[in-house]
Amino acid sequence: MNGEDAPRLPRSYEGLRALQGEFARYQEEAFPEREPRFFALELAGETGELANLEKKEWKGREIDLAAYTDEAADVMIAVMNYANARGIDLGEAVSEKMAKIERIRQEQPER
Repeated sequence: MNGEDAPRLPRSYEGLRALQGEFARYQEEAFPEREPRFFALELAGETGELANLEKKEWKGREIDLAAYTDEAADVMIAVMNYANARGIDLGEAVSEKMAKIERIRQEQPER
């Protein structure tokens, strides 16, 4: 699928690939090696914290944007750490998934 077929898709995922590489370098220098499951559990926990903020707002509590920002950053960091521990090229994986989503979207437009 090229850009003409799917003008909405990003043209490049190189920025994501470069960012993941920076995370990998930092992770290797700053932290002991951990198994992928450690990062999967970390990701689940951080995602739960973000979802909990949304639940609180849904129930009528006022939540400061800084809390969402902090938890969203934690989720992003956990995704990067997990992908690096598993050897997943997020640039390639996201590119392929977005192309698949776009194919499905074109075949089955929302009503």
